[in-house]
Amino acid sequence: MEEYLRQRPSNSLKIVLFGPESTGKTVLAKQLATHYNTVFVPEYSRTYALEKLKNNEMLTAADVMPIAKGQIFLENELTQVVEKLLICDTNLLETKVYAELYYKGFYNEVLTASAIKNHYNLYFLTYIDMPWVADDVRDKPNERETMFNAFEKALIDYNKPYVLLKGTYKERFDLAVKHIDNLILKQT
Repeated sequence: MEEYLRQRPSNSLKIVLFGPESTGKTVLAKQLATHYNTVFVPEYSRTYALEKLKNNEMLTAADVMPIAKGQIFLENELTQVVEKLLICDTNLLETKVYAELYYKGFYNEVLTASAIKNHYNLYFLTYIDMPWVADDVRDKPNERETMFNAFEKALIDYNKPYVLLKGTYKERFDLAVKHIDNLILKQT
């Protein structure tokens, strides 16, 4: 595995919010970080895409690896400042799934190997029962089910531990807290 996509070692629990666009991942990441008095790793691809849009440029397959590098860089930087828990508002596996959905035939061996090898204690797969909210980056309101299925398939194919989050923001938050509290108890 290439060094530039490798996680730094950490004794902290790592949780990933995982799933299609507009399913409440960022809202939940912020809520969980506040609840646990920790930080969350923002979604680097959003920042990257907005910067390209400012320059009237569209994302292409050539942007996938810079996005992956930026995402793991942010995660590794924030890993150094947490003691017990890091919330990730996406990860390399999500970058891989998005790349394959957006750029048919896309495959990168380094990204795939890193996405599979990097370790997270639990994934929260966010379901598509939240209303889709348009913004400058989101663009697949009619493909939510296809996207959700691709995200779930990746978790199953790579044997990643996950919990499906459905319902209101509060229901999702309460279920996530229950599972994170159980992980914290097991770690102590």
